Amino acid sequence: MLLMADNLLRLMILLPFTAVLFLAATPAAAQDFYEGRKALERGDYEEALQEWRPLAEQGHPEAQYRLGLMYAHGRGLTVDEGEALTWFKKSAEQGHAEAQVLLGFMYEHGTAVARNYVMAHKWYSLAARLGPEHFKTYSESLAERMTSDQIAEALKLAREFMERHGQ
Repeated sequence: MLLMADNLLRLMILLPFTAVLFLAATPAAAQDFYEGRKALERGDYEEALQEWRPLAEQGHPEAQYRLGLMYAHGRGLTVDEGEALTWFKKSAEQGHAEAQVLLGFMYEHGTAVARNYVMAHKWYSLAARLGPEHFKTYSESLAERMTSDQIAEALKLAREFMERHGQ
């Protein structure tokens, strides 16, 4: 489990902190998210969790992503890769590019889920559409270890996802 946390930490260093906040419609939700962020910055993981969990449960993609990180790194919680996977998936399904990259990473490395290069490539490909230019390198690097049929299947799944989610 520590290996996963270490690998995620390394990956997060590579990811720029350019996450676009997908704030809920109410100003209160925006304020709660901001309060959680301030709490995290001062190391008060319990307060961050109190602010973000209700937002995550209501479908706030950035709060879901942050909750996934807290589970992945054991910030205020016991490391739980399964819970991290759950929250990253919820966020990724709403188009959060960083969550899509981390979900791809988990599939690529078999962390809390069976290793599946097709699913990893799907999520990396989706992230590359929404995130910074360097996100393309994840799917490109993985493609070197995949067959052409696997790549075709991954791209098909990504297209179907985009059609279902209006992207």
